[in-house]
Amino acid sequence: MNYKNSLTNPIFGVISKSAEELGYDCYVVGGFVRDLILNLGAKKDIDIVAVGSGIELAKRVSKNLPNNPNVQIFKTYGTAMIKFEGVDLEFVGARKESYSEDSRNPSVEDGTLEEDQNRRDFTINAMAISLNIASYGQILDPFDGIKDLKLKCIKTPLDPTITYSDDPLRMLRAIRFASQLDFSIETNSLKAIKNQSKRVQIITNERINIELQKILKCKKPSIGFLLLEKTGLLDYILPELAALKGVDEVEGQKHKDNFYHTLEVLDNISKHTENVWLRWAALLHDIGKAPTKKFSKKVGWTFHGHELEGSKMVYHLFKRLKMPLNEKMKYVQKLIFMSSRPIVIAQENITDSAVRRLVFDAGEQIQDLMTLCEADITTKNKYKFNKYHNNFKLVREKIVEVEERDRVRHFQPPISGKIIMEAFGLGPSKKIGIIKEYIKESILEGIIPNDSEKAFELMLKKGTELGLTIANEK
Repeated sequence: MNYKNSLTNPIFGVISKSAEELGYDCYVVGGFVRDLILNLGAKKDIDIVAVGSGIELAKRVSKNLPNNPNVQIFKTYGTAMIKFEGVDLEFVGARKESYSEDSRNPSVEDGTLEEDQNRRDFTINAMAISLNIASYGQILDPFDGIKDLKLKCIKTPLDPTITYSDDPLRMLRAIRFASQLDFSIETNSLKAIKNQSKRVQIITNERINIELQKILKCKKPSIGFLLLEKTGLLDYILPELAALKGVDEVEGQKHKDNFYHTLEVLDNISKHTENVWLRWAALLHDIGKAPTKKFSKKVGWTFHGHELEGSKMVYHLFKRLKMPLNEKMKYVQKLIFMSSRPIVIAQENITDSAVRRLVFDAGEQIQDLMTLCEADITTKNKYKFNKYHNNFKLVREKIVEVEERDRVRHFQPPISGKIIMEAFGLGPSKKIGIIKEYIKESILEGIIPNDSEKAFELMLKKGTELGLTIANEK
């Protein structure tokens, strides 16, 4: 099978010519080849293997390209990169690898193309397309990767036990590819991941986080998280999520399995947003239920305060996985902390004051919060499902109505501390805060509109109650 006509980017001709000048054989390998065969569109990152020095080939390619683009050299890894017209080209020499038990970083030696293909993680990533003039476009597929693509199968080229033990990151990559491509993991490979799951502990948390982010960005992320649970990897990577598994029963009373419920919520929200941080909020929205779970003979199973507990747990989880401890984390914490608020409102008669408070507290996250709560509806009872969604529709309508009238999302008190101080001839004092809070609460409760004139009148009234005298009356 020849893919000459599929190598439409002129860059391949330049690479072929450059390799010929150096006397090297060279090949396109990895994800570009896989996605080309799957007709997934042209990848913007292309891996080139040279039987020789990848760094020297990169330098020669740069020399033969217009404007001689910069060559980034990574001597530690023996690789080089060129960015050219929106494409990232990575060059490496063919190599063979050997591993020690306590590290996933291999000892590397120069090798043949065959040895380089042997070290690849999966058969679908071990295919190569020749860029050599005599065999340009010819595919080299020693492990039947094309067959596995047709079978939608993730399989290692060599013994999976050795493959995963050598580099445990490949276990996460297997699950990530299964999730991204909607493939299954070959039986022996899946068994090997289960048996080697403990080895995941030698992977840095930064690399684990990268794979988790990629799984979360998939069309149906539950595929990946179900495989993480099935293989035992979840216990090491996200023990907070693993703790939600299972159903307890006391005196005939059960609670739902919060792990599987969480994955339903995650898939639900993924249909409506590509915001990975909103997906994180969905994944973690119930993690506080494991530490707050209690049984009461009067009311059955309870999870009181799980939203607050869960929002606190986010910090430790993000810190452990080397995730950003910034506004993104605070965003996830806020959504988890508020995740039950719209649900409570939707079950009651929806009052303006309740909606005002919801919008005031949620601020810019109000729409994302509503999306999360709607995704949280996983009941299989059609009547309840429709009822909840109709109630949330009413809440959304009420939010728009209140927003237009009361402008509480970007709420700024109509009366500032400076105005209060001038009105009563005050210096800084607790009474200023009391008056400001009273005005804010009065607006949120609908006692007065969000209006400076009405707020000023209320300020004078409250100040008098506190024993203050208007400055011009002194």
